[in-house]
Amino acid sequence: MRPNAGLTLHGPVADVWGASAAGVVTEIGDGVPSTYLGRKVAIYRSLEAKAPILGLWCETAQLPFGACLLLPDYVDEKDYSGSLVNIVTAYAFLEKAAAEGHKGVLVTAGNSATGRAISVLARKRGVPLLSIVRSETAKEDLVKIGMESEHVLIRGDSEFSSDLEKKAVELGTTAVFDGVGGGFIGQILGALPVGSSIFFYGFLSGPEPVSFHSSVVMMKQLTLMRFGNFETETVKDQGKKAAMLKYLEGCIEEPLFKTRLGKVFELGDINAALGYQGPGGSKAVLLFSK
Repeated sequence: MRPNAGLTLHGPVADVWGASAAGVVTEIGDGVPSTYLGRKVAIYRSLEAKAPILGLWCETAQLPFGACLLLPDYVDEKDYSGSLVNIVTAYAFLEKAAAEGHKGVLVTAGNSATGRAISVLARKRGVPLLSIVRSETAKEDLVKIGMESEHVLIRGDSEFSSDLEKKAVELGTTAVFDGVGGGFIGQILGALPVGSSIFFYGFLSGPEPVSFHSSVVMMKQLTLMRFGNFETETVKDQGKKAAMLKYLEGCIEEPLFKTRLGKVFELGDINAALGYQGPGGSKAVLLFSK
């Protein structure tokens, strides 16, 4: 299997980095379905926890086929070189939310890669969704992809808190996927419906502390927990994981599932790639010539 993003590092295999990639399967081992041979795949290494854990920033990687999602032959695999982790996270979160009895979902970083993936899958499932974004431009982006304007809230608007409280109760968005972290979550706890669960996933706010009064948690009957896709039954259970990958194969061409590509770097420019900060969350891609 030749990933479409990579770096060959000398030394122990543990020193090879990279959790995400995409490429073409060039060889298969015993027990691997023949349908994988010669196919383009998106890869998320953590779908299969193995020791030693091999990174994907290399010219050729050997890994379990259960960490791969088959792509259509006619797509450009670069477009999925960093996507699968976000899509799997979105799918696993919606599965967990449903299993815990939540009917609607609130996303604090609505225009992030994972937030956009959640919006796609929630729409397909008919799950009510409320997204919070930072700007009017971000709201317009989500509206263009099919979200209702009144279900996208800009956190800096003067009526944000009241609109959030009203819409969250109206839509029953008691499963909160928090990719922001920091002080923002403390600002919105009081507006959440009774019985909400907050799943902490990201830290876009940086090292900003979280602050809120415990009385809010008690009165609102809130549950606060961490979320990691590799800890969910969706990923840990082999049957459920296979069902997820099969489902995602059928909708992987959704435009919002593509990696936001920034600049493409060759292997010799690895340091520049690591330091790249693209606009709108776009990513650097390491490309090996075929």
